[in-house]
Amino acid sequence: MMKSGLIGRSIQASRSPWLHEEEARAQGLALRYTLVDFDALSLPDSALGDQLARMRDEGYHGFNVTYPFKQAVMPLLDDLAESARIVGAVNTVAIRDGRLTGHNTDMIGFRESLRSGLPEARLDHVLQVGAGGAGAAVANALLSLGVRRLRLADVDVHRARELAERLRGHFLDAVIDIVAADRLNLDAVDGIVNATPIGMTSKPGTSIETAALRAEQWVADIVYFPRETQLLREARAAGCSVLDGTGMVIRQAAEAFEIITGHRADVARMNTAFERS
Repeated sequence: MMKSGLIGRSIQASRSPWLHEEEARAQGLALRYTLVDFDALSLPDSALGDQLARMRDEGYHGFNVTYPFKQAVMPLLDDLAESARIVGAVNTVAIRDGRLTGHNTDMIGFRESLRSGLPEARLDHVLQVGAGGAGAAVANALLSLGVRRLRLADVDVHRARELAERLRGHFLDAVIDIVAADRLNLDAVDGIVNATPIGMTSKPGTSIETAALRAEQWVADIVYFPRETQLLREARAAGCSVLDGTGMVIRQAAEAFEIITGHRADVARMNTAFERS
């Protein structure tokens, strides 16, 4: 029996156990996927290292990492794959011979979701709200798709500046600006991405003033539960093209499944499993 799981907060509604276990069953593999919810277990953030050691000692093959630990987990690992180094965040950890190696599959997950879900989206000028672990992956994905000007907003200005500096080192031709999260101007942008947890069932609301949206803009949200967040519902009502977080979660899960188990996942089959869930 292979063991995998997810570490984070407020993750009881996660579809990850279903996605990973269903894909394993389809391949004839025995896999148990466990939620390590720090809220449900009443654990402080400082217990992260102990949880990693426990999973290693209990023979886990690996696990996924979500909010708020995608960056906090990095110094606790033995090694980082190139994907994690580039993004500066980890969402998947493989355990081999007692060593923990961090990877990032969020970047490819968002990139492929945007490319297939909004193929006609203009990418000259994009506003991204959220510069945390998931935001770092999304920003790298946007710039890799050819975004020429990226505006970053986060309630933690220092975090946004750090991400902007890392991005400028990789994407030399792009213009990357920092804007105040409480004074967002949507007038000049082609698209908006919410890369914050705002909109989750446990964190209702929107990260922008949706009354300022225009029909020619597109709006993407990385939140997938609920599938239609308040942001997407109001953006659709304004006439915008919208992209929910399901494409990202399915594609990153497929990549993570292979990293953890060593077996390639069928993305179409995982998509079907997600719809059934």
